[in-house]
Amino acid sequence: MSLDQTWTLSGRDPAATIARQGFVVLTPDELRGLGGVDAASLERWRPSWDRLPPDRYLKDGGRYRSRRHGCFVHEPASGSFVQSPHRAHWQPLDYNALHGGIERMFEPIEAAIAGDAAWRRLLVALGTLFARIAAVERWFIEAHQFRIDTTDGVGRPTPEGAHRDGVDFVAVILVARHHVRGGESRVFEADGPRGIRFVMDQPWSAVLLDDARVVHEATPIQPDGADPHRDTLVLTYRRGGFQSP
Repeated sequence: MSLDQTWTLSGRDPAATIARQGFVVLTPDELRGLGGVDAASLERWRPSWDRLPPDRYLKDGGRYRSRRHGCFVHEPASGSFVQSPHRAHWQPLDYNALHGGIERMFEPIEAAIAGDAAWRRLLVALGTLFARIAAVERWFIEAHQFRIDTTDGVGRPTPEGAHRDGVDFVAVILVARHHVRGGESRVFEADGPRGIRFVMDQPWSAVLLDDARVVHEATPIQPDGADPHRDTLVLTYRRGGFQSP
């Protein structure tokens, strides 16, 4: 692990740590405590990663990514949380030079997960935390389930490279890391020289990011045994509506 001495991976108050340096890493216990979600609830979701359909939009011709996608709206003041009608995922080219500028219609997150009370608690808890950093009337949340495997010999968690997502905050949650090498997480200042590298290896650990202040990426993975894959849940929180053309 390489650590900028002015940055810390964790903090007693995650919101304060994000406000100070633009990101924070949560242990599995911290994530569960924040969301009021028990381990059994999280594990109940895990098999759905085995059922993710292939990502048909990879412009590098790869076959290493599978995913599902869903959209939600959270109002921190009232606690309101609703699932939005299924829609395409879209990013501008300014934020995703590889896959931006096109509408990508992925299969929806399974109803058993999207309607789970524990799912609601987790997404609401993260939205409430982010609202402590940036005042907001409502969050427009996009949820992405990813599996990266090594079908092509190497898998690329972030084929677009170091990037921002064009939102306000991002949560990257590790679901599983199975028989792989690589997959190092990297966070850099968007407008400065500092950076940090670390490996997320505990299921249900998370890194929370202020998307305006930092860029992030994960390095490619290589196989290190049978059935190699890296599963993540990525949640983005944006003010002002979902991104659209």
